[in-house]
Amino acid sequence: MSHNADLATRRAAAVARGIGHATTLYAGRAENAELWDADGNRFIDFAGGIAVLNTGHRHPKVQAAALKQMDAFTHTAFQVVPYESYIALAEKLNALAPIDGPAKCALFTTGAEAVENAVKIARSYTKREGVIAFTGGFHGRTALTSALTGKVMPYKKDLGPQQPGIHHLPFPVEGHGIDSEDTLKMLDYLFKADIAPDAVAAIIIEPVQGEGGFLITPPELMRALRKTCDEHGILLIADEVQTGFGRTGKLFAMENYDVEPDLMTMAKSLAGGYPLSGVVGRAEVMDAPVVGGLGGTYGGNPVACAAALAVLEVIEEEKLCEAANRQGARLKARLEALSGRNDIVPMMAIRGLGAMIAFDIVSERGSHAPDAAAAKAVCMKAQENGLILLSCGVHANTIRLLAPLERDDISFVHILSS
Repeated sequence: MSHNADLATRRAAAVARGIGHATTLYAGRAENAELWDADGNRFIDFAGGIAVLNTGHRHPKVQAAALKQMDAFTHTAFQVVPYESYIALAEKLNALAPIDGPAKCALFTTGAEAVENAVKIARSYTKREGVIAFTGGFHGRTALTSALTGKVMPYKKDLGPQQPGIHHLPFPVEGHGIDSEDTLKMLDYLFKADIAPDAVAAIIIEPVQGEGGFLITPPELMRALRKTCDEHGILLIADEVQTGFGRTGKLFAMENYDVEPDLMTMAKSLAGGYPLSGVVGRAEVMDAPVVGGLGGTYGGNPVACAAALAVLEVIEEEKLCEAANRQGARLKARLEALSGRNDIVPMMAIRGLGAMIAFDIVSERGSHAPDAAAAKAVCMKAQENGLILLSCGVHANTIRLLAPLERDDISFVHILSS
């Protein structure tokens, strides 16, 4: 029996069914954009651990920083014995975040944890409970964040009643016949029918929906949300968990807009593969919770903080934001060429900012009718040919590309031709 097959048998017996996985592979080792499975087969990784590896698997500088920290200490709990790397990372993130004026930061472990704490901070600051999110949005799998997530299957199915105070607006999707004007009209209806604006603590939105299908928030909607928030004392939370750290051609996707959030959540590629997340926001907002109201045993782990500081250096030194734009342009050009062929499954709606690229698999050319089965088949065929892909989207028919951002010394042209 192969190592993959043996691990699959053991997994079925030992791991809860509710934890899914996108491939039939089991990892053996990895380097930058390449991964070798437990049987020694080589793959090109266009999943990046779900957007966690913008700097690639095991970037030398990130690994060196983590190892150096391991030689000093691995854990003290910042709430017990604080340490400099947490403070240094907070200082760096505060300076880099697209938020005018004094900013502060709190570090956690997962993206969902960051979102939960952003909502807690918003509720503490505004003394309100309501939160508005969007259909198709993904904010996590905890009780609160699954309620914020705008997709029932599989994130809410049979998992009990949802947290109160959460409301959803339709996200603008051309293929679904919804534009920004429709969304704003529903916001007006929501304020009249379900919750008064002065009872809303925050509106949370992904600048580019991740699990929802790499759908870009229209600039006019982002401006209108900022205006609404300013008019009613509501906080605007930008969920940058998947869009952050160079993926969209900017360090943060909100830099593609001419308005700013009050709070930002971040995780995934922040620490190059080490578990770390954070909330950055206006200082007065971040300071709203009482002492002890924020934290977590592993939040801001010192090894992860050291790795994150190295990640930020790598992004700057290797000009990965510029690389993302070049990489995305090449990917989109290649996909456009493929979309004109009649001997492959029909593709539609090639889109993306920077290297956050996606396209839809549809039932027939020129149609927006989703074909989830065909998208799944594409991912499995890609795996057979040595490429790891992920699907996503409300209708599960979107293929998303999340390759590591191209370094000068290791190009995808070389990898794909080898």
